Amino acid sequence: MAVYVYSVVAADHPQRLDDVHGVGDPPVALRTVRVGKLSAVVSDGPEDLRPKRRDLAAHQAVQEHLMADGTVLPMQFGFLAADDDAVRQVLEDRADDFAERLRALEGCAEYRLKAAQDEEALLRQILRESDEARGLNDEIRSGRNSPELPLALGELVAQEVQARQARLAAELVDVLREHARDERAAQATGEDFLSVSFLVDRDHEARFLSAERGLADELGEDFDLRLQGPLPAYSFV
Repeated sequence: MAVYVYSVVAADHPQRLDDVHGVGDPPVALRTVRVGKLSAVVSDGPEDLRPKRRDLAAHQAVQEHLMADGTVLPMQFGFLAADDDAVRQVLEDRADDFAERLRALEGCAEYRLKAAQDEEALLRQILRESDEARGLNDEIRSGRNSPELPLALGELVAQEVQARQARLAAELVDVLREHARDERAAQATGEDFLSVSFLVDRDHEARFLSAERGLADELGEDFDLRLQGPLPAYSFV
């Protein structure tokens, strides 16, 4: 039977598994596979595993339960090995890598920040601050019948949006990285112009959260800053 792998921890991690269960319906029991100074938290791999809400929540609950007692290297949902021996082999082959990452993540948690800006507010800002955009918009509103004008305005606005949001994203990251040990940028999707994860030391957590709240207050209601955390450090494994 396949083995589902949740995370890797140090062998001296408490690994209290009695009060938490794994994925599957009914939920499967957790166990550990140990090699030297490392342990993998695993369970039997359920058949026909899919990223259902129940199983995603169970996977996350295991990470958070272990994280409460020490440093965790969380695996992404759905990580399977052929059997316990295959898990042992990976622990042996990558022992140094796992040990190094555990040291790097010690005492830290991940905070994930996403940011979006109200489109209409951004457009008003561009028309207010860009003479060229405002001039094109005035010509269109005056009734001048030229199909080139809307196209030119659209291209100009798109360039302005990209430049302004890239600049703002860099400024936000610059402020917050002062309170973080590491960072990982991701591709922003949908209406977001920023998606970034920070590895934050517990000793600096209050300062990081205060800085994020200060940014949100400074930007105002036209911006939507969404901070998730503390999370298992998926982005830094």
